[in-house]
Amino acid sequence: MLLRILLFTALIVLIYLGIRRIWKDWTGKFKTDEEQARIARRERDAAERQRPDVIDLKRDDDGTYRPQDQRDTDKRH
Repeated sequence: MLLRILLFTALIVLIYLGIRRIWKDWTGKFKTDEEQARIARRERDAAERQRPDVIDLKRDDDGTYRPQDQRDTDKRH
């Protein structure tokens, strides 16, 4: 009877440790994937800001985003 309890306890501990290791591996993988996606998104946004057809907007006192001055209102043409 004691042997059976020890075997079941050892089996449960091994299963728990296996599941815990899988969980850590997966969460680590997801975190690295998310970090790489964030870096790629930041680089893409920085490259888009350098394009000549992008207008920089400034938040006005009333909360509306507007171009900083009148020269920047129509950069598309």
